[in-house]
Amino acid sequence: MATIDKSKPLVQLKNIRKAFGGVHAVDDVSVNLYPGEVVALLGHNGAGKSTLMKMLAGAYPIDSGDTIIAGEKVHIRTPSEAQAQGIETIYQTLALADNLDSVSNLFLGREKLTPWRTLDDHFMEGAARKVFNRLNKNFTNIRVPVRGLSGGQRQVVAISRALYFNARILIMDEPCAALGPEETAMVGGLVKQLKADGVGIFLITHDMPDVFGLSDRLAVMKNGKLVGTYRTADVTEDEVLGMIIAGKRPEGKPQAEHA
Repeated sequence: MATIDKSKPLVQLKNIRKAFGGVHAVDDVSVNLYPGEVVALLGHNGAGKSTLMKMLAGAYPIDSGDTIIAGEKVHIRTPSEAQAQGIETIYQTLALADNLDSVSNLFLGREKLTPWRTLDDHFMEGAARKVFNRLNKNFTNIRVPVRGLSGGQRQVVAISRALYFNARILIMDEPCAALGPEETAMVGGLVKQLKADGVGIFLITHDMPDVFGLSDRLAVMKNGKLVGTYRTADVTEDEVLGMIIAGKRPEGKPQAEHA
């Protein structure tokens, strides 16, 4: 992998706005993300964090504001345009097809073909085994339908899809929801691997152990507005809860544009 310049932002979202009718779901929000960094996005349901990320992922159009990726202003109108910018999303539901195996899910919608325009199953299985082995050497039952996999194994499939298609920006929505302690620890290890590879990660979560265990910075939203962005190490759990519940910024704590 090429040397990664971690001093320049990978993503800059500037003055982003989105309204649904008269409801301002996202109101003048600015946040950035650097290579090899995890930024946790926090807030109650309806705070605007998922809507903000869906605009970055191309699921919703932006009403106004700028999206800058690696220093270049871009207009992301569809998920395929987001993927072209190296943006991949792992939703809470994982967006896996339960009736298909892990290999088919890895290449779903982006299948590899032979020169005769048939599915290149040999290539896809070989490539899948390599990327799955990179994340979890014990994951070998890749030809059974994913409905039979554990929650942690399903996360491996979802994260592998982002990894294989060279994601440089990853949006993770509640990655440890409904996982047990062992599988949660495994997902945490995967996140750290991605960080080491220079992938920037937006982490949507309600789980405080995930926030303090995985993120470098945290950004709190309330009622569509950004309360503040802080280095995770600089704030306490009570201060974070105060921002989420009351929209109260911690006294005497500087905001952080960079970890």
